[in-house]
Amino acid sequence: MVDRRGWDVDIYGVSALLHLYPSRILDELREKLHRLRPDYEKLVVVYGECGMNERLDALLEEVGATRLAGPHCYEMYAGADRFAEIAAERPATFFLTDWLVRNFDRAVVKGLGLDRDPELIPMVFGNYESVLYLRQSRHPRLATKAAEIARYLRLSLEIEDVGLGELEERLAMLVEGPARENGVVAISSSDGGHRASKAHTVISS
Repeated sequence: MVDRRGWDVDIYGVSALLHLYPSRILDELREKLHRLRPDYEKLVVVYGECGMNERLDALLEEVGATRLAGPHCYEMYAGADRFAEIAAERPATFFLTDWLVRNFDRAVVKGLGLDRDPELIPMVFGNYESVLYLRQSRHPRLATKAAEIARYLRLSLEIEDVGLGELEERLAMLVEGPARENGVVAISSSDGGHRASKAHTVISS
């Protein structure tokens, strides 16, 4: 996306596994944002609310940063209208994304201790009725892995090809806005490092 749109940004990542501990997301972001604030005119955080009970928005206001609109990545990928429809019609849906399919064993099975205590599986997932894979890329191995995850959870699987959904356009509105020429930082939740550019930066998961 960055190369395709020709954005001159620095990208700093924080571990997506921190979604298991929302308070640690805030701690990590606070440290990064305060450290980066003197070097950039604009800071963009590629995070939704992600269970942080509005504390993220308070932090961003404190630092003078902004974030993508939306509660979480599932809504961003599905799109606001489609996600609202799913939530209304099928509230007991467990969502997958490409990242979660790739990292399910590490983030969910081991992260929640299901490998050590498999009796926790029905306790954690017992109220779900189906799995919906919001697929960003049509990789056969990911579809196969998603099917394995659904069998592990003893749930039916549905796949919707959504690409980046509304995420790209929401991010473009922030990066390509009036302050673009002054420097942008984006922070996202990922395990990646950063692109050393010093003009703009994005922080993401």
